[in-house]
Amino acid sequence: MLIAAAQLNQTVADFDANRARIVEAASDASARGVGILLTPELSLCGYPPEDLLLRPAFIDRCESSLALLGEQIASLPIDVIVGLPRRGKHGKLYNAAVWLRGGKPLAWYHKQALPNYDVFDEKRYFDPGQESCVVESFGKRFALLICEDFWTDEACKPLQDLRPDAVLVLNASPFHINKQSQRLDVARKHLSARGLAMLSANLVGGQDELVFDGCSFALERTGTLHHQAQAFEPDLLVMSVDELKQGFAPTPVPLRIASEEEQVWRALVLGTRDYVLKNKFPGVLIGLSGGIDSAVTLAIAVDALGAERVRAVMMPSQYTADISWIDSRDMVARLGVRYDEYPIKGLFESYLAILADDFNGKAQDATEENLQARIRGTILMALSNKHGSLVLTTSNKSESAVGYATLYGDMAGGFAVLKDVYKTLVYRLAAYRNELSEIIPMRIIERPPSAELRPDQTDQDSLPPYDVLDSIIQRYMESNLSGDQLSIGGIDDATIQRVVRLIQVNEYKRRQAAVGVRVTPRAWGRDWRYPITSGWR
Repeated sequence: MLIAAAQLNQTVADFDANRARIVEAASDASARGVGILLTPELSLCGYPPEDLLLRPAFIDRCESSLALLGEQIASLPIDVIVGLPRRGKHGKLYNAAVWLRGGKPLAWYHKQALPNYDVFDEKRYFDPGQESCVVESFGKRFALLICEDFWTDEACKPLQDLRPDAVLVLNASPFHINKQSQRLDVARKHLSARGLAMLSANLVGGQDELVFDGCSFALERTGTLHHQAQAFEPDLLVMSVDELKQGFAPTPVPLRIASEEEQVWRALVLGTRDYVLKNKFPGVLIGLSGGIDSAVTLAIAVDALGAERVRAVMMPSQYTADISWIDSRDMVARLGVRYDEYPIKGLFESYLAILADDFNGKAQDATEENLQARIRGTILMALSNKHGSLVLTTSNKSESAVGYATLYGDMAGGFAVLKDVYKTLVYRLAAYRNELSEIIPMRIIERPPSAELRPDQTDQDSLPPYDVLDSIIQRYMESNLSGDQLSIGGIDDATIQRVVRLIQVNEYKRRQAAVGVRVTPRAWGRDWRYPITSGWR
């Protein structure tokens, strides 16, 4: 008997398109002799719907969409398992899976373990289920779980006595670096250790700051990886239930662990593409500077959207080095994108003339530097308004941490591609992409980073070396370390205290920053919620 997992790229509340992809997958699987099709968590409405779940009209639409789906697959000789929210008694709402046979509900399962950490907030919306669910189909018995369930003993332990032929798991598991290894370890701990075979169907695609990497997989009852779907692409995974149950595979699948650079690059490309296209932007704009961040952002944009949808704009000032012009022109020529140059020296001087009386007697400082960045942001936003293209900002995670970015300047834009990418990783990404084809001029990678807002400026005039800075940020922000725990060999306490202080006082900037792709276990976004006004030190 064949069973399949449909790895789908769904969009929150795009019911017609979501339903069409489920129908297409069911038709394809049925034509290949599959008897049961598993789809991802909340596959009918998309994940995560967030506060749409609080709107009765949204739940109504989920119910009507399920009825339409049933009509569309009624004639197919295949059972289909679909995820959607389900109303319960006394105002309860469940994260549910429905088993459809002939287009009609045969059984329901309610998710028991509701995650409420990191990016997850399911207890805000859902009530926990209380019971296991086993369904008989084609002479086999199948248990249902939903995502977080297989990360807990409470939901998995009862299945050991029920002895299903396989456990079917609907997943919406977001990506972060090396997440797939973690999923397999957890599945082996909670299911394989109990002799339970499993098949997981995971979402794929970008949804705001989350990106889902797919990698749907099947584990035999012994814990051997039997099948794994493509990473970062829709896929249909077909296999034999008997092989899973018996713990036998003629050709076990080796787990291919891509490099961190490849994982992150593909996540950023997919997250950028889906944000732009699902929100129906015709293209993107990037302020090109001749530096590493804008170069990597440009390369990701072209890989995601194609050169025809990408426009680069260079806005040099009197502080812009000649090599920045040369390298920018070199890179856009390699990529074939539209490129424009709008010098801002005259505009900058006009601003200074207007403010001359107010600034009289005061030394130049960050004020004049920020003026240049804000002029550039204004130009990019004007082009965005006129042409409808989305401005991609270029700040990285390291800069966002310590406020090394200008509010309403280089932070102006709609999507921050590198928002969760440390500066040290930006360099690694550039080297990785150039291994595929050399599109980033080497001088951009090798030259000292600079904002070029004053003469002979480099980032290290204001910041510790990026390897030091990133190490402190990672320990403080991702690992929640503080005090003596932050002490790292060779880094003085004053540097640590200064960086932590910068992280704390720049919360107001991050709160106003554009959304961006999450690639680490903790990003500046939905899983970082600190007060702006606070006496905590």
